[in-house]
Amino acid sequence: QVQLGESGGGLVQAGGSLRLSCVASGRTDRTYNMGWFRQAPGKEREFVAALKWSTLNTYYADSVKGRFTISRDNAKNTVALQMNSLRPEDTAIYYCSAGRGVSSVTLSTHYSYWGQGTQVTVSS
Repeated sequence: QVQLGESGGGLVQAGGSLRLSCVASGRTDRTYNMGWFRQAPGKEREFVAALKWSTLNTYYADSVKGRFTISRDNAKNTVALQMNSLRPEDTAIYYCSAGRGVSSVTLSTHYSYWGQGTQVTVSS
């Protein structure tokens, strides 16, 4: 079992930045691909970014490409999502996830473990 805990959400003006952090605990001796998803009110959960543990390859949704960066810190068992040039449409609850499924890392079905989420609100 792996437990995930997100932090770093908050209220920011459009054009600002936030850095989300996800701390993993439990069976962190196994390597997992890590992902960030978000869910806005009245919308389905959508993919934001992912990082493959073995290759360090990163993947981004078109809507955040060039503005968001996913990275990891092995020593601290954390994965971060640096979000720059934030827009009101980025407002959502952001979830950290870990998994090793057979589906694409851009799909929620790839992931077995999910955090509780952290709220990001971008004002115009």
